[in-house]
Amino acid sequence: MAILILGLVLFLGVHSIRIVADGWRTATIGRIGELPWKAVYALLSIVGFVLIVWGFGLARQQPVQLWLPPRGMRHLASLLTLIAFILLAAAYVPRNAIKARLHHPMVLGVKVWALAHLLANGNVAHVVLFGAFLVWAVLSFRAARARDRAAHTVYPAGTPAGTAITVVVGAAAWAVFAFWAHGLLIGIRPVG
Repeated sequence: MAILILGLVLFLGVHSIRIVADGWRTATIGRIGELPWKAVYALLSIVGFVLIVWGFGLARQQPVQLWLPPRGMRHLASLLTLIAFILLAAAYVPRNAIKARLHHPMVLGVKVWALAHLLANGNVAHVVLFGAFLVWAVLSFRAARARDRAAHTVYPAGTPAGTAITVVVGAAAWAVFAFWAHGLLIGIRPVG
């Protein structure tokens, strides 16, 4: 569990700099340059991610069950992860109504993804992993919305085509992950 927690502290810590120290971040980028900042950020993120994967794998070998979720929660989790994948796609597909309306769909996707996994899993490793991501996503979304208000950010309006592409790309990515990649990469087949 210690490796998982270390990975979460490192990964989410790096991703929390804009939440807790946006001014320091801006000053540091101004001092050292954008490329060195991105290199250090990426390196720390990768190390944190590797520790999360390794630590979660180790923690799953000795599960401590806190509760046993009802069977229906797996179905709800599948629906919620479909929504999370569509939100993730909305962060990248240009001119979609989802991003125009929600402004930060990737962070909302992380929120929905984490909540889905918390609903469907009741052991300590899952609660630590997905609970940490859920708390981070809530704080990150709040900070991003505050930055938008302060900067008077205006998001471009979405188009029906952009929105349709977003939904199709998100749903297709979800299907690939739910039916194949999750089992291959995580060792758990959520669907099928």
